[in-house]
Amino acid sequence: MSRWFKCLAVILTLSLALGACSRVGLAYRNLDVIIPWTLSDYLDMNGEQKGWFNERLKEHLSWHCTTQLPGYLDWLDRLQTMVENNQVTDEALQARTQEAKEAIAQTARAITPSAIVLLQGLDDKQVAEMNEAFAKDQRKRQEEYLKPSLDQQIKDRTRRMEKRLDDWLGPLSSTQKQRVVAWSTALGDQNTQWIANRVHWQKQFSAAVAQRHSPEFAQRIETLLVNRESLWTPAYRQAFAATEAQARSLFVDLMAESTPAQRERLLKKIEGVRKDFKDLKCLKAAQQN
Repeated sequence: MSRWFKCLAVILTLSLALGACSRVGLAYRNLDVIIPWTLSDYLDMNGEQKGWFNERLKEHLSWHCTTQLPGYLDWLDRLQTMVENNQVTDEALQARTQEAKEAIAQTARAITPSAIVLLQGLDDKQVAEMNEAFAKDQRKRQEEYLKPSLDQQIKDRTRRMEKRLDDWLGPLSSTQKQRVVAWSTALGDQNTQWIANRVHWQKQFSAAVAQRHSPEFAQRIETLLVNRESLWTPAYRQAFAATEAQARSLFVDLMAESTPAQRERLLKKIEGVRKDFKDLKCLKAAQQN
């Protein structure tokens, strides 16, 4: 499923947002793309919960579309200007990254009260099913990302990135391909830290939901959904900072080696995302008011 907003939540540079994030209109109709966790993957809501959820969804999407999307268009303008003026630098990418993180955090804060109410209303069976979904998610990711040898993990990561880049930039040159290989190699066993931290977060989330009727529950969920970085393991915090730096360096180098045709393709892709935003009826209505 397309997840532009989820990509915004974790965007490090445009290179990490490439792929699976271009069909904004489709994604925007699902609440799970504007909060930092995928609700429908882990909860089986009953009829009453779904009815309440759908009503809250309408309210959140209306708020988000009218108050937040204009800022996203401005963000895309700044991104597009960077490419047009050949100013894709580490400093500029850090600025765009911070802006994206702040945008998604603001949305997460707005959504969290609804998440708290929904979670407090879960019965024990639903909680058990959620925990089993977490366990299934862990097994699946460990099978896909940790079971292969480190050499194979690096090759798989290279292949995934080349595929994304091919979509956004077009065919890569041999020099660009070599740079992607170097990037993937430099990340080493990053998969291990990423999945370990994901499991760490899920365990804390499960523990919080187990105490969903306690006075501290709301604050705990807000921390888990809005301030997730404060709960990262020290090892992952260090690994994430290194991953961000490697991603920025990769994209700076790729753009330095890019051809006019590649830059034109990238600008068209960015414009396509902008059009998806502008075509949303809720944004058009807000702009007419």
